[in-house]
Amino acid sequence: MQKILVFGNSGAGKSTLAKELCVKRGLAHLDLDLLAWLPTTPPSRKPLVDSQKEISKFMESNEAWVIEGCYSDLLEMALPESDEVIFMNLPIDACIANAKSRPWEPHKYATKKEQDANLAMLLDWIARYPERTDTFSLAAHRDLYNRYAGKKSMFTNNERSA
Repeated sequence: MQKILVFGNSGAGKSTLAKELCVKRGLAHLDLDLLAWLPTTPPSRKPLVDSQKEISKFMESNEAWVIEGCYSDLLEMALPESDEVIFMNLPIDACIANAKSRPWEPHKYATKKEQDANLAMLLDWIARYPERTDTFSLAAHRDLYNRYAGKKSMFTNNERSA
């Protein structure tokens, strides 16, 4: 059974790759964006213990899966159960281009207009990936990747096969 973690910057293609893997390999999919946040304005993170419960429930309910997101703290919770990690380490300009061409994500935004209203903030956040020191940063993702002792891959462009 395959248990894969996919991580990287916003706009790197994590969701696209995860969906491809799920279709081609019959895996269950968990997008960490769906369980990381409280439904507040402005958004704030759920307590880690609450997210941990949801991640554990997902892993217990599925024999084979892909978990994807930019949250190294949440990915860390699934790391012991995974048998592969994929680091989507695309250049910043590629992530920005991908974010600009992203279709409406109805599971994240009520309308395309609401999603587009958030785009400037998202592009700035993507651009600061190499300099940030938070759980969403290049440093945190590189550390997660380097510490992982199992099968691992790093993609540095969008040309890949699932």
